[in-house]
Amino acid sequence: MVAVIDYDAGNIKSVEKAIAVLGEKAVITRDAKEIMAADHVILPGVGAFGDAMEKLHQYGLVQVIKDVTDKGIPFLGICLGLQLLFESSEECAGVEGLGILRGRIVKLPEDKGLKIPHIGWNSLQYPNKGRLFAGVPEESYVYFVHSYYLQAAEPEIVTAATEYAEYIHASVEKDNVFACQFHPEKSSDVGMRILKNYLSIS
Repeated sequence: MVAVIDYDAGNIKSVEKAIAVLGEKAVITRDAKEIMAADHVILPGVGAFGDAMEKLHQYGLVQVIKDVTDKGIPFLGICLGLQLLFESSEECAGVEGLGILRGRIVKLPEDKGLKIPHIGWNSLQYPNKGRLFAGVPEESYVYFVHSYYLQAAEPEIVTAATEYAEYIHASVEKDNVFACQFHPEKSSDVGMRILKNYLSIS
């Protein structure tokens, strides 16, 4: 069973549907016991960093997420879910992220002549080998929607990157923790292969 964490952030239903297409059962939940009993846990979401952290605290999910990652359950953050795993974001100064991974979230520059937010398809490069991208060729295209991007403090955890105004850390992997700035559930066959790879990790 796949637990999709519900903290009132957008984009949860599309993740649930993608998991179902792959033949797995997904449960949208904020129940700690249900989350801890899952084989895989996904933290999706679109929205503001500060609001999201407030909701995670409100629903008692901060410690649950840390317990999941400590227990070794495969964990996947998507879009805002990636950003929340890190220490801080320029979007909300003074708000601490989950701090499970080291790094910060910074705003895409508006002086490079590119539209912000970044909405659309970009190709991936692989600075380090990642299990999510088995069978997914470099330069494969995935779908992004974001105004802020990750600067990971540990380059060795960055498994995919792209270019849009800046060099963007697009996916990370450390032990049982995975995250994508892009939306695999909206990235056609490539995205479904990435999700399938994630669900195959035990």
